Amino acid sequence: MENEVRKESASSAGEEWEPKILAFCCNWCSYAGADAAGLERRQMPPTFRVVRVMCSGRIDPAFVLLGLLEGADAVLITGCHIGDCHYIDGNYKARNRYEFLKEFVDELGLEPERIGLRWISASEGPIFADMVREVTENVKKVGPSPFRRKWKK
Repeated sequence: MENEVRKESASSAGEEWEPKILAFCCNWCSYAGADAAGLERRQMPPTFRVVRVMCSGRIDPAFVLLGLLEGADAVLITGCHIGDCHYIDGNYKARNRYEFLKEFVDELGLEPERIGLRWISASEGPIFADMVREVTENVKKVGPSPFRRKWKK
């Protein structure tokens, strides 16, 4: 109900609401997968802002929470498939931190769809593009973040 009100107020103001999704992508796999999607000219909505990190295991939960508090409608962590991490166990650390974040986001009263964790390899450009579309549609159903600020275009 509350999300419907926020969507209506955005559309009544004459603006079309588009989600802003912050994606932390590991340098070796998921960032390369995002790059492959672009090189293959895969159609993706312009809703993602990518932050390149060396390893998904180096993403501090504070970065995810700060992204949400600064107004991102969702934050996504992406990395190498389990067992394929260039730093041996970084994706296991990322998975453990993600489990903590799910509980913390719930305690904040936010919807669980506002954070996500995905494993994408460098050769999975089409999968990255599909993920962008899927996450965008899920976030549109949830609505704008209650912490949302105007992002610069």
